[in-house]
Amino acid sequence: MKNLDSQVAYWNGVGATKTFTHPVEHGWLAEMDRDARILDYGCGYGRVTAELTDHGFSEVSGVDPSPGLIERGRRARPDLRLDVLQSPPTLPHASASLDVVLLFAVLTCVPDDTAQRALVAEAVRVLAPGGLLYVSDMLLQDDERNRERYAAHTRRFGTPYGVFATDDGAVCRHHGSAELRALLADLDLVAERRIDVVTMNGHRSQGMQLLARKRLRPTAPPSPATVPP
Repeated sequence: MKNLDSQVAYWNGVGATKTFTHPVEHGWLAEMDRDARILDYGCGYGRVTAELTDHGFSEVSGVDPSPGLIERGRRARPDLRLDVLQSPPTLPHASASLDVVLLFAVLTCVPDDTAQRALVAEAVRVLAPGGLLYVSDMLLQDDERNRERYAAHTRRFGTPYGVFATDDGAVCRHHGSAELRALLADLDLVAERRIDVVTMNGHRSQGMQLLARKRLRPTAPPSPATVPP
């Protein structure tokens, strides 16, 4: 299959009507100042952007490739800073300019391995040293319905196990926990937890959240002491 990393037509259409439900663990952000620079990448209609704003964070913004979802968010909450991401995964932010980047149910919408790695790398680029990447995504489900559709998609298209097509036309991916950790291998894992979540199509499923910190730049080794002759 082609263009697994770009399904804007779906998200501008039926996808723009969906409800997203991944919960925010606010305790994970308790250490952040209220003026921390936070980006909700793949914000959809701005649900998490709004929640963080309502919890007192003053520098929250959201971006999403779908103009339809962004327009929905702007209608519902004109006070939020929501923008269309023109050339995903590239962000219009300087390197090391953000304190927190959130990827909530974003990797599931980008099933291709290479595209996922590029997305995470771009999120890490814009994080300041010591900044946090907060990922919430879907785990592989062990019920017969999901096992069958994972296997069918792999047989037909050669995609990684866990990729599948929804009945209404999206191509999504569920992950093993080790796959999600591997995507964050260049960061320091701070916390992780399992969650119960209702999918955009109303199925109760298992998900996983991970919080990872961008490593501080290594300090230069000290200069050798000058030894008098």
